[in-house]
Amino acid sequence: MKLIVAIIQPHKLDEVKTALEAVEVHLMTVTEVLGQGRQKGVTEVYRGAKEAGGLLKKIRLDIAVNEDFVEPTIKAITKGAHTGEVGDGKIFVLELTDCIRISTGERGGIAIG
Repeated sequence: MKLIVAIIQPHKLDEVKTALEAVEVHLMTVTEVLGQGRQKGVTEVYRGAKEAGGLLKKIRLDIAVNEDFVEPTIKAITKGAHTGEVGDGKIFVLELTDCIRISTGERGGIAIG
């Protein structure tokens, strides 16, 4: 089991979700976050407001998958989020030692979905 954490541009969320659904990955947690990468210090205008302090709005996706879904998930995120510009984002793949479905008590890969 792996936990895939992706940081992407907010305007690419719909494209990433569509790409993930195409590879049958439907379960995810989406969080609005602030961050800075290589473009630090760049002031961006987002919905008519300037972003201060070099922290830019991003979207964080947390997706727990079984081993056979790791590469398709990475490829789908990359396909949906790619613009070729600095700031497209990052994908982190972490070991997931356990998963427990609270409603049933199921554990491991079956609890992921």
